[in-house]
Amino acid sequence: MALSLAISPCPNDTFVFHALVHGLVPGAPAVDVTYADVDVTNTAAERGAYDLVKVSYAALPWLLDDYHLLPCGGALGRGCGPLVLTRDARAGDADLTGATVAVPGDRTTAYLLFRLWSAQRPPARIEVVPFHEIMPGVAAGRYDAGLVIHEARFTYPRHGLTALVDLGEWWEADTGLPIPLGAILARKGAVDPAEATGWIRDSVRRAWADPAGTDEYVLAHAQEMERDVVDRHIALYVNEFTAELGAEGQAAVDALLGRASAAGLTPQISSSRATAWTS
Repeated sequence: MALSLAISPCPNDTFVFHALVHGLVPGAPAVDVTYADVDVTNTAAERGAYDLVKVSYAALPWLLDDYHLLPCGGALGRGCGPLVLTRDARAGDADLTGATVAVPGDRTTAYLLFRLWSAQRPPARIEVVPFHEIMPGVAAGRYDAGLVIHEARFTYPRHGLTALVDLGEWWEADTGLPIPLGAILARKGAVDPAEATGWIRDSVRRAWADPAGTDEYVLAHAQEMERDVVDRHIALYVNEFTAELGAEGQAAVDALLGRASAAGLTPQISSSRATAWTS
């Protein structure tokens, strides 16, 4: 039977999983892939819907009873954090008290970081909005601010918007650690984590060895992004942590979930449960 896989249609995910999806990884099973925004996969993973699934690191406290955290394939790094965007009229006013803020999901890492950042001055209202509607909504005045991720880092000026805060810069300045955004999980009892780790690492390395070979697949799912934006997106989000989370990456995960549970924003979990599978 085919392995069920759920990833986003974003260029970093399609680049990383190109070889696995297309049967180019020796010894890997056939893959039945679903493409969905991370807010959708976070919810689906709670139902155990997929064998391999891309989720937000912020969602791990609700998922680790049923899934192994894999040490590869995810999105973690520096200079790649979510942005809080506003119209120019509000530029420089970091106090969002009384504001309505659009966010891409209530269990996304972006929203968790936003809640940590705004803890002393929380906004009046949060609205969960499909990602592609956030920037137009802020530009049109439907929301006072919007929380965005991924390619929006490169395209928000086109909407006449200003970055109020880069939550990645805030996180790195406060912790000295990279920012953990998206994780790959393997469902317990359905897929061997050692084998899955090997397949994904092989897929990443094949993409790096022949990036042009991924172009047709990546661009087909890139939601009308220009080629330059696609290339910048991949360069930013597919990095050394994609192949190996490592000690620094694991420390970032521990810091994020530790701060979140201490603030009462997520359930408390032991560090051993949130440690990526290694043996």
